Amino acid sequence: MFSPSAIGIPGLIIILVIVLIVFGPKKLPEIGSAVGKTFAEFKKSTKGLMDDDDETPPEKKKEI
Repeated sequence: MFSPSAIGIPGLIIILVIVLIVFGPKKLPEIGSAVGKTFAEFKKSTKGLMDDDDETPPEKKKEI
C-alpha cells in the first residue's frame, strides 16, 4: 500500500513546483478547493459505509 510518508519533504516540494508550473498561481486555490471537497466527500462516503456495517443485525453477521 502507498504511504504518504514514503514521499518525504523533497518529493512534496518537487510535486508542488510541478503543479505550480503546470497550472499557474491563479488556478491553485481552485485546485486546492476541489481536492479538499473530494477528500471530504470520500471521507463522508467511507464513514457512511462503516456506519452501515455497524447497523447489520447480529443474525446477518453470522451468515457473513
